[in-house]
Amino acid sequence: MNSEKTEGNERQILIEIIDKLCVEHMFKKGREGEKEFEMLLTTQNEDGLRYLKRKARETADRIYGKIIYIRGLIEFTNYCKNNCFYCGIRKDNNRIQRYRLSHDQILECCHKGYEFGFRTFVLQGGEDAYFTDDKICSILSDIKSNYPDCAVTLSIGEKSRESYQAFFDAGADRYLLRHETANEEHYKKLHPSEMSLANRKQCLSQLKEIGYQAGCGFMVGSPYQTMQTLYEDLIFMREFQPHMVGIGPFIPQKDTPFGEQKAGTLDRTLRLLSIIRLMNPHVLLPATTALGTIHSRGRELGITAGANVVMPNLSPAKVRDNYKLYDNKIYTGVEAAEGITELSNKMSEIGYQIVTDRGDFR
Repeated sequence: MNSEKTEGNERQILIEIIDKLCVEHMFKKGREGEKEFEMLLTTQNEDGLRYLKRKARETADRIYGKIIYIRGLIEFTNYCKNNCFYCGIRKDNNRIQRYRLSHDQILECCHKGYEFGFRTFVLQGGEDAYFTDDKICSILSDIKSNYPDCAVTLSIGEKSRESYQAFFDAGADRYLLRHETANEEHYKKLHPSEMSLANRKQCLSQLKEIGYQAGCGFMVGSPYQTMQTLYEDLIFMREFQPHMVGIGPFIPQKDTPFGEQKAGTLDRTLRLLSIIRLMNPHVLLPATTALGTIHSRGRELGITAGANVVMPNLSPAKVRDNYKLYDNKIYTGVEAAEGITELSNKMSEIGYQIVTDRGDFR
């Protein structure tokens, strides 16, 4: 009887926290807010967790409806000048086969994607000096010329303000730059000394000032992540007000310094997706490839937790296995652009419809 009463009390407290998030989009100030957040991340109360997911999904449905936006992901280079400790395409990893797609290959990916129904292309790659500003601008101009009804998202790391402006002027609509962590000490544990959180945040600010739909994000369960650093991530995102947030579970890559570290979990990622949806109701929120990698239904579970974007892979099949951000990355079936029909069916099974739409921030 006492355990039932305790469980009932916990459920009521959880519902009060979630209802407050729905209205104010923020936890209480100070330590009380941290306790509320910790309770949402650690509770085993199933009623409370179902309520969190339901309110997140209702929030997304109210703004975007029962639709899921698709993005065609083009991983066009796996060269990178950086040595981030978690990343499989880091500069010092000599165990992967490097590649770059040509200008024409990138356009061919867009052509294929357009025929499949994609109206957003995501150009993602390492920080590769080969792709100068002029090369990127030329690619962008050709994509926008050939597909004027499409949006282009860039995810190519830290650049100068001048570079960001040039890309925007050439037609880039969105830019995703994960901040990875809003905690200075944690950032230093994930990155080499030549990289800084201050510069990452400055880049994000510049992107918004220029006029991009800007996105940030982090890995769930990254090495040295704590409840405190996660809470700081949420506070940063609430203040930054991103148009997009990309989160997914940390998955180790064997040829990196973090190759033996423990992976992030499905459960924590889903809880955070729901919390982020309630704190940032209008945000474009992907159910990521990493989520699909750690669970066969990860994508669908992400959608029911509040996500509203999926990003199948449009890269040429022969290079997909070489974009090794982490181990066991999936790139066939519903993860591939060719599997769009299967993906559409899976979304339909959970009550959602994939649309041919740019899928802009509302």
